[in-house]
Amino acid sequence: MPKKPRSLGELRKSGYKPNTVKYELRRNLIRKIKAREEIFPGIVGYDETVIPHMLNAILSGQDMILLGERGQAKSRLARSLVNLLDDETPIISGSELNDDPFRPLSKFAREQVEAHGDETEIDWLPKEQRYSEKLATPDITIADLIGEVDPIRVAEGRYLSDELTIHYGLIPRTNRGIFAINELPDLAERIQVGLFNLMEERDIQIRGYRIRLPLDVYIVASANPEDYTNRGRIITPLKDRYGSQVRTHYPKSLDLEMEIMEREHKVLGDGPPKVWVPPFMKEVIAELTALARKSADINQRSGVSVRISIANYENIVSNAVRRAVLAGEEEAVPRISDLPYVLPSTTGKIELESVEEGREEHLITQLLQRAVLNTFNRYFAGRPFEELVAQFDAGATAETSEIKPATDYVKLLKKLPAFEAGFKELGIQETPAAKASGMEFILEGLHLNRRLNKEKVEGVVRYRG
Repeated sequence: MPKKPRSLGELRKSGYKPNTVKYELRRNLIRKIKAREEIFPGIVGYDETVIPHMLNAILSGQDMILLGERGQAKSRLARSLVNLLDDETPIISGSELNDDPFRPLSKFAREQVEAHGDETEIDWLPKEQRYSEKLATPDITIADLIGEVDPIRVAEGRYLSDELTIHYGLIPRTNRGIFAINELPDLAERIQVGLFNLMEERDIQIRGYRIRLPLDVYIVASANPEDYTNRGRIITPLKDRYGSQVRTHYPKSLDLEMEIMEREHKVLGDGPPKVWVPPFMKEVIAELTALARKSADINQRSGVSVRISIANYENIVSNAVRRAVLAGEEEAVPRISDLPYVLPSTTGKIELESVEEGREEHLITQLLQRAVLNTFNRYFAGRPFEELVAQFDAGATAETSEIKPATDYVKLLKKLPAFEAGFKELGIQETPAAKASGMEFILEGLHLNRRLNKEKVEGVVRYRG
């Protein structure tokens, strides 16, 4: 592996040619496209919608705004742009603005080159350090983003007109990199004016001192459509400065929602107990979120985040693990009796159109029932379970509970073997915990289809004919 240049002279001899960030992004993107490499790892469901628009913006050298509701991976998309930067880039050692050795921007860097020439020291900046982001809030100042006069440097004897008295903000310090600003409409208009001035005019004014600062920064912003038009707004000149506005969206199918759940849920250990989640339980969780996104009782302007699906998935798994530990079982399998534990992970992430005491839990319970019903009918369309229903009509009963051991369900299965008829369609494994989950799903599905009666007493649910 060749030795990296450590001085300006060595860098010059190496044949290194400086390029702008936008050129660098474009060049590496083209290389990845040719090699059929994944451009945005971990992003699901955007291959034919969002990603092509983003790629076109990068190929065109356009700054962009990602517009979408919460939980649509806007921040992750912005952070993934780092993968399109070179692994390392040379900068003048000690410079605040990541100065290009061949085109020094700051006064410090210029003085270093003038004083040392080809002996000027060079550092190599990794791509991860070339990205920074800021959440826009109304209290952000010009000093945060652009810079401010440093009183300590003035006290050291420098004049206010000396560029070295300036302590630069986040954007200049991201020179030759990518800067992301989240929730752009929440930025005060006077700050937006300063941001536009920096992007368009390439100069800044700090305490009346104007300096030319032709920064090389790729800027990406995010915004929520509701904030974009109501709570905040983007001034027209700044909005016009962004080349592309890319609209994000929620997963367009249950399969995509479930894939995201699988990818993103936290795994805090590998057992014991061993965890297995039946396909139909994943589908119920995804269906709940899909129904919430269509509900007239839920504020759709603020959105129903994918994080709801992920958190709900984690909670039903956690309750299954808790049950398995209490029962001394080696396998934890979520089942219908675990579904009430999605309430804490759902209520805090939705906003109702009307506020009434206790309404959130009632609404989520209704949506859960519909999610189970829809999922059951997809698996068993036109399958009435006549033999099983006949056994219940003849006097059979079944009790379920979140703390009921799986072995109790196995005993029930011996008395009511008709359950076995549905296990194949459900993809049930040949374990007690998996069969218990399948039995609860079939019982609840038959109840919601009005084939069985159901009553709940002190945490125990009883199904009968």
